[in-house]
Amino acid sequence: MGKRDDLIAQYADDLKNKCGVDADLDLLTKVTIGCGPAIYNDDASTVAASQDSELETVKQNFLINKLGLSDGPELMDGINTVIETYGKSERNKYRAVFYYLLTKHFGKESVYG
Repeated sequence: MGKRDDLIAQYADDLKNKCGVDADLDLLTKVTIGCGPAIYNDDASTVAASQDSELETVKQNFLINKLGLSDGPELMDGINTVIETYGKSERNKYRAVFYYLLTKHFGKESVYG
């Protein structure tokens, strides 16, 4: 197994044990690939959920640009729901897991066709 496969296994474990979600591994793999090289960078591989600027970036770059959602208060509501699901006290929120949960929350799995 390669490094990406190891990370996907780690993300699936996070989804199961920290979020109580059984991962759709096909979708999780596609979301992980969509994150690009960020998953290999310690800083970029996680979402700083306590920083408003980071959450705004997630909203703009992922929800609006990638998933094609329209800007509105429901986007931040979705982000906050994912933060609650992952656990506010959970320090390391992996970007791929965060994006996977957002994709599921907004029902946009078709983006990863």
